[in-house]
Amino acid sequence: MKEFKQILFPTDLSEISGKMVPYVKMMADKFDADIHLLFVCRMFESLKSIYVPHPSLVAMETEVLKAAEIKMKEFIKEFFPGMKPHYRVVLGDTVDEIMNYISKNLIDLVIVGTHGRKGLERFIFGSVAKSVFQRSNVPVMIINPYMVECL
Repeated sequence: MKEFKQILFPTDLSEISGKMVPYVKMMADKFDADIHLLFVCRMFESLKSIYVPHPSLVAMETEVLKAAEIKMKEFIKEFFPGMKPHYRVVLGDTVDEIMNYISKNLIDLVIVGTHGRKGLERFIFGSVAKSVFQRSNVPVMIINPYMVECL
């Protein structure tokens, strides 16, 4: 069995993400692995169809990236005190960027949470966890933080 030395935790930086951290830390401790955090900001290209000027979209994306970078640092400070996980904040399609990060950083395991969406909400937003599971060439651990108690 291959050891997990590089663990990716794609996060949306929500309150629910904080509930996932004990699982990420437990796996990293168990395998003496590095932790990687990834936050993907959605692109605003779709707004071009409603005639939002291109410079406005670029400025908006730049501001969102800056704010996400600040939020990521706060998340690390709160949930990974004394640790130095690798982290990135990027702009793009969430699943595509997760797949890119896996291959570029030689990730061995992905730990992803699910929001447990159902019905129309799932149809509209899709399931990042499901897509990552289906497309990943490395093991994916999916945890529903709504259904299990934190460690």
